[in-house]
Amino acid sequence: MAGVEAPERKRDRLKARALRYAAVPLAVRTGDLPKRLGSAIVMLVLAGGALALGGAVLQGFLALVALAALGEAVRLVLRAAPGGRLRVAGMVIATLYIGLGAAFLMQMPRAVLVVTVVTVIATDTGAYFTGRTIGGPRIAPRISPSKTWAGLAGGMVAAGLWLAIVAALLEQAMRALSPSEPVGLAPGQMLAGALIGAGLAIAAQAGDFLESWLKRKAAVKDSSRLIPGHGGVLDRVDGIIPVALIVGLLGHYGDVW
Repeated sequence: MAGVEAPERKRDRLKARALRYAAVPLAVRTGDLPKRLGSAIVMLVLAGGALALGGAVLQGFLALVALAALGEAVRLVLRAAPGGRLRVAGMVIATLYIGLGAAFLMQMPRAVLVVTVVTVIATDTGAYFTGRTIGGPRIAPRISPSKTWAGLAGGMVAAGLWLAIVAALLEQAMRALSPSEPVGLAPGQMLAGALIGAGLAIAAQAGDFLESWLKRKAAVKDSSRLIPGHGGVLDRVDGIIPVALIVGLLGHYGDVW
């Protein structure tokens, strides 16, 4: 039909646009820094306010974030999957993946929720600065050109340090509650925390790669344009979901919390 773009041509055009973005210099891409900072402040205020209020407000906030992320994931699946069966399978997997992760987050005690989210933030921060500073070989350039092995190592170190500190503080708190008893974590609690943090950092990066792969298949740069300068909600929570799944499974079946 005249005036209607063929699906193959449209996909090629979108892929070309995504590849052009990957080649844009960093200075150009960071020109929207004020917008990114403003959006980050708004997100921080909303998340911090929901966390402080707790209860139904926090549950509702997490549910809204999960629904927004799921809607974006479904949109990516519909654009990426070539056939009806693959689309249905992709939507089912996305629903289970995001839904279960959100359910675990909603069931976590607030302290565990904070530790979980900050672990992912530490991973992203460590990976960003280490990757930019050191550079080096890329992990999977066809999926995510900016991710390097040095960045992954930096993220693992940052998350490991964070959980090592949490483990040490937890031991001190437990000893303060029972000063007359040798209550505390295992002697190597800081090492254990560091190893767990490094493992969770790998999971967070895997979630990032999963979304990047799906976006490549869909030939888009961001999951949506909902958050100015940051893309979509799924772009912000792609690393939190797998970490929430691991922490949630440990909490329920490992009797950790």
